[in-house]
Amino acid sequence: MKLTQVAAQLYTCRDLIQDAKGLTATLSRLKKIGYGAVQASGLGPIPSLELGRIITDAGMVCCSTHEPAQDVLDSPAKVIDRLGALRCKITAYPFPHGIDLGSRNIVDAWIIKLQRSAEALARAGLTLCYHNHNHEFRKLDGRIVLDLIYEGAPAIKAELDTYWTHYGGGDVLAWTRKLTARLPVMHLKDYQTTAQNAPLWCEIGEGTLDFKTIIAAADQSGCQWFAVEQDTCPGDPVESLAKSYGYLQEHLVS
Repeated sequence: MKLTQVAAQLYTCRDLIQDAKGLTATLSRLKKIGYGAVQASGLGPIPSLELGRIITDAGMVCCSTHEPAQDVLDSPAKVIDRLGALRCKITAYPFPHGIDLGSRNIVDAWIIKLQRSAEALARAGLTLCYHNHNHEFRKLDGRIVLDLIYEGAPAIKAELDTYWTHYGGGDVLAWTRKLTARLPVMHLKDYQTTAQNAPLWCEIGEGTLDFKTIIAAADQSGCQWFAVEQDTCPGDPVESLAKSYGYLQEHLVS
């Protein structure tokens, strides 16, 4: 992994980027830290062309996005247009809203729609990824749902989330290797527990995940972008992203 492959997942800063002014100020801070790329997610109602201009003016690139789940499934042309406005080639289906992962019929029909959308984006030269949480590690008819997704929708790529994979009971390293040549984006997110044994998001290097091994495997798997994310932060989210970036810079870049 090179520092040029490290991006800030803007969902981390969602409370700061609900308008153009807040986004501009936040991107300026992230750029000073060293981030040269962002993943667009958690933003306020900023028009796509304006968003693209703000990111470019900050001297950054949009490496990937999260688009509304329903748009991905039902309006892939809308997603294609938005990615064009952002000069971005990769997006992800963010969360299985309204999908009963305990129903095989529902899951099978949903996977067919994911495949069709991934094919539509591929025809436009774009990539659709699947962003997992912990839910997809449940079993359905004796199979892990995430396996069903990747087997049933071969056109879809992976945006493996390290925290949610671990939290769901998955082996992050094993999944990283399993997704070789199918992993354009990885969410780097560390895992810790509180004194009360509750799961906790934390800065990279403050938790229990072995990122040295995970990132080495991701490099071998062909990962293009490593998006640093922290769902909740103890204070200023930009400061948390700075701490994670500093750890990566000192310990984990090649």
